[in-house]
Amino acid sequence: MSEKFTMCCSECWHSTIKPCPSVIDCFTTGPQCHESSECTEKQALQKNILRKQDVSVPAIFVGTGTCGLGAGAGKSLAVVKSWLEHHSIKAEIIEVGCVGLCAVEPIIDIQLPGRARISFQTVTEDKVTDLLDSFILENKVPEELALAQYKSETLENWQDVIAMAEHPFFGAQTRWVLENCGIINPESIKEYISRDGYKAFADTIKTKTPVEVCEEVDLSGLRGRGGGGFPAGKKWKFALGTPADAKYIICNADEGDPGAFMDRAVIEGDPHRLIEGMAIAAYAIGASKAYVYIRAEYPLAVERLRIAIDQAKEWGLLGDNILDSGFHLDFVIKMGAGAFVCGEETALIHSIEGKRGMPSPKPPYPAISGLFGKPTVINNVETFANVPAIIFRGSDWFSSIGTEGSKGTKVFALSGKITNTGLIEVAMGTSLSDILFKMGGGVPNNRKFKAVQIGGPSGGCIPTQHVDIKIDYESLKEFGAMMGSGGLVVMDEDTCMVDVAKFFMDFIQRESCGKCIPCREGTRRMLEMLEAITRGRRGESGLQSLERFKGIVNMEKLGEVIKQTSLCGLGQTAPNPVLSTLRWFRDEYEAHIFDRHCPAGVCTSLLEYSIEADLCKGCTLCAKKCPTDAIMGARKTPHYIIPDKCIGCGTCLEVCPFNAVKVQ
Repeated sequence: MSEKFTMCCSECWHSTIKPCPSVIDCFTTGPQCHESSECTEKQALQKNILRKQDVSVPAIFVGTGTCGLGAGAGKSLAVVKSWLEHHSIKAEIIEVGCVGLCAVEPIIDIQLPGRARISFQTVTEDKVTDLLDSFILENKVPEELALAQYKSETLENWQDVIAMAEHPFFGAQTRWVLENCGIINPESIKEYISRDGYKAFADTIKTKTPVEVCEEVDLSGLRGRGGGGFPAGKKWKFALGTPADAKYIICNADEGDPGAFMDRAVIEGDPHRLIEGMAIAAYAIGASKAYVYIRAEYPLAVERLRIAIDQAKEWGLLGDNILDSGFHLDFVIKMGAGAFVCGEETALIHSIEGKRGMPSPKPPYPAISGLFGKPTVINNVETFANVPAIIFRGSDWFSSIGTEGSKGTKVFALSGKITNTGLIEVAMGTSLSDILFKMGGGVPNNRKFKAVQIGGPSGGCIPTQHVDIKIDYESLKEFGAMMGSGGLVVMDEDTCMVDVAKFFMDFIQRESCGKCIPCREGTRRMLEMLEAITRGRRGESGLQSLERFKGIVNMEKLGEVIKQTSLCGLGQTAPNPVLSTLRWFRDEYEAHIFDRHCPAGVCTSLLEYSIEADLCKGCTLCAKKCPTDAIMGARKTPHYIIPDKCIGCGTCLEVCPFNAVKVQ
């Protein structure tokens, strides 16, 4: 054993050869051969190299997550390679995941020998050359591109560059799940191991019983981060205590909520964390097969996950007799076709089984009878990503932050009318106002904040008067919202809340599996009501006006019926967007219903167009472009609009060169 062990320490961290299993022992329990002191020194050296405690040549980190690539990181990377080749400079190029601040992508970090690592923002391809000329050739920091630096106690820090810990977006975060995202190479198992990766798993399968693991997770207070918030440890205990000849672990990475991209970013930036968390869970319940159910629309996440699984197999961390422990575990990636309903756990199970993704009544719950009728634990990406740190640092560490009923941290995706779009991770109990206005930077263009939709289509809106609410599972329920997977869609004063409700109801209605009548027919009827509310008089005929009022009277009652009688969790939360906006923005509904007026000016069918005679020059351009001949007037005299003929298309507003057309 010592001969293999010595070879691993001296070679495997510098090469791509397959290491012997002993190297994992080295990094988990310490050297055990006769050359342990020498191995310890080599171990520390390799850790420092992989952690980039210092570098011998410039290291250039390019954020190539989906958001970075969408902003042009691929083109920036090509310019970096071309520049290095042109100047004959030897440097290390590392592709990393998203660090979270998507608003300023592409992000490129550079670390010079003996100096701290520094991040640069909005480095599009046209800015790469100037950045590298200034920073690498002249050792000057271009202030307009500098984002922040990772201050070091052992390296020379940069003057007049803010520390990452002091940056408004990053400083108030508690990054546990996201600690490696944007920092390490997601396609390098060595970098993950150098940061204590797989230590928890190796220690678990060698020194802990499944009961002890389940108990530790239960004591931590970890709740499922996928929506319902059920205690993870209790779910694991149910599966562990159910006798069966086979058990399964499933990761629900079918992230279908509009405005949610947390799971994708974690897999793209730190896939080994997910694998380790699932492996620990599999050992805890006695499962020998693990599935990752992920959207096919996430090709980069799928690719990096496959690479990570293959690496874990090569290192003996997956497969048969893992680390000589007798534990066996196989990983399978199952790609979904984008059906929102497959985010519901029983529908997801049916999809894996090759059936149509449709929910089943519960009980029995999957932990008792799930995939192929066997005990199955289903958690989402963020839940599993929390597990390695809980086992490594202990349940007390995890439960040291948060609220009474919600422990640890939560990852949120900020999108919509917010300055700093991206991912943040905060301690449970953090106020919504801190998230939106300190980390998120508030609403851009000096617009007023109106509301935030939390929890996706199944969630609800939090209005401005309650923006100081503390984020946890219980508090959100009081306001008719829910944590969901963690999407936060911010809306400003120009947003119509009735239109928002219609958007989410349209999404839910289209994504309904159609199995149960309350969800299938109830959501369709609610959508029809919302469409009627936002329809102007010119779009009505016959008895539609009377039917419009008749339906509105029963809207809230219908929503409650759908909640109480739908088969699955998706149907039971389907009316939330309508009920939530009705609760907090009833005045907007009343304006649409009684005045046929949209205060935000969003619902085009309710807009009324007119021409100010004092501003109109009689150029006839609007009359010529009007598709219904609703504009009358002689040349060089003021024109006017016939209301009964106007369809509200807005063409006149677009073509008028004198701003004479007004809309309200």
